[in-house]
Amino acid sequence: MKHRIVAAGLVFATLIPSLCVAQISASHHPEPDYALPDSYLERIAALDDAGPVLNAVIVQAATAEDAIQSVEDVRGNLFARSVLVKDNIETREWPTTAGSLALNGNATGRDAPLITRLRQSGGVVLGKTNLSEWANIRSSRSSSGWSAIGGQTRNPHATDRSPCGSSSGSGAAVAAGLAWAAIGTETDGSITCPASANGIVGFKPTVGMVSRTHIIPISHSQDTAGPMAMNVRDAAMLLTAIAGSDPADPATADAAEFARDFTQGLDAASLAGVRIGVLRAQIGPHEGVAAVFAQALADLERAGAVLVDVDYTPDPQMWADEYTVLLYELREGLDTYLAGSPADIPVRSLDDVIAFNRAHAVAEMRWFGQDIFETAAQTTDAAAYSAARANSLRLAGAEGIDRLLAEHDVALLIAPTEGPAWSIDLVLGDHFTGGIGAGSLAAIAGYPHLTVPMGAVEGLPVGLSFISHKWSDHRVLQAGAAYERARTAVLPRPRFGPWSPDGE
Repeated sequence: MKHRIVAAGLVFATLIPSLCVAQISASHHPEPDYALPDSYLERIAALDDAGPVLNAVIVQAATAEDAIQSVEDVRGNLFARSVLVKDNIETREWPTTAGSLALNGNATGRDAPLITRLRQSGGVVLGKTNLSEWANIRSSRSSSGWSAIGGQTRNPHATDRSPCGSSSGSGAAVAAGLAWAAIGTETDGSITCPASANGIVGFKPTVGMVSRTHIIPISHSQDTAGPMAMNVRDAAMLLTAIAGSDPADPATADAAEFARDFTQGLDAASLAGVRIGVLRAQIGPHEGVAAVFAQALADLERAGAVLVDVDYTPDPQMWADEYTVLLYELREGLDTYLAGSPADIPVRSLDDVIAFNRAHAVAEMRWFGQDIFETAAQTTDAAAYSAARANSLRLAGAEGIDRLLAEHDVALLIAPTEGPAWSIDLVLGDHFTGGIGAGSLAAIAGYPHLTVPMGAVEGLPVGLSFISHKWSDHRVLQAGAAYERARTAVLPRPRFGPWSPDGE
């Protein structure tokens, strides 16, 4: 179920009133190394008409001319590159729904600051992507990639397999070639897991590198937007465009110091002599994942990296405290966002959303309920929240990533991002298959986490995670780019059909 909304005339159309896609290409970049908006719109329509229906894109510009009119500076570093945006991030053209029928009319008419930066860098906002409804914070038994607005997103590598979430549509769309890149959001795994499952690059920046203003929140401690793309350089280009300080988001106060051209030095980045910590306990139980990871380690060593085994077992209290933090901050943050939306919406608080879902249970709760929402509505103990936040941050940051890097004298930590995609199961929910704790460490600490495709298990992509200190985003991207060049694995291509043991 998709809502199709024709793009209206845009505020900055008068800046380039007569420019069509071809004119921009001819006058500024005669031989683009990427497709132009009309090609992507045609591909989206072709998949919709002929199948498979990926349900990756909720809404897109009606025409290429409509899309290109949103560009605010054709001289920017993104130069008319088409970007899809997760539908919990506000854009002025379309409602921002988080996949929920309660927000189907949440047309605020405003851009999130990161979208303003994107347009000012020459980027084209092509449309909005489906997601796990409410960014997968509604139910403990959800199916990643399902929302009442968008239906079930499917993985283009195997359409009966999960795209992971919550940035499911962003991951699937990039893998399917529906845009040059996409923007996702992550609280814990919501960029990196779908990037891994769909065989693309995903980067969760340091929390505070990218503004969260006008993004439907879960946690101000852990939320961040980030790029999803086919390679590290493209992800770095997109991050360059959207990173920076925002007076309305205190977490970004230091971003101006660390934001830069993140593509600088990527082509020359080397792993020679770089000490890298290998989180072997986080490989997980799947032998296929272990074999692909072993090949990635061999590639890193051939590239000159010095691999150091790092023995790490997470303290389960870290996740327990993280959950308390997410529940408390969800209630506070969502109440504030909904109360402040300028749109005519039927919900102004988390309690209102819970009531809405009950009143529309057939459409909203056929497959799973809202137990997390209901628990969050009752999580009001400020002292318990404060203690949980301090402890989870300590376990993931100072005594987690920071300690491991220092004790082993390594620049980065690596591990498989997640196991191969599991079968979509609306009845029973997700069946995660990966290792333990690597991505959560970065998410809870608020540190950068990059996943780069490292191969496949029975045709299903798996990614390699790179993690390091707070504000070390550029270093992490450089390591990922160097690994990308050293990688020997043959990466799978989307099959656009169900998984089969013969790979056909």
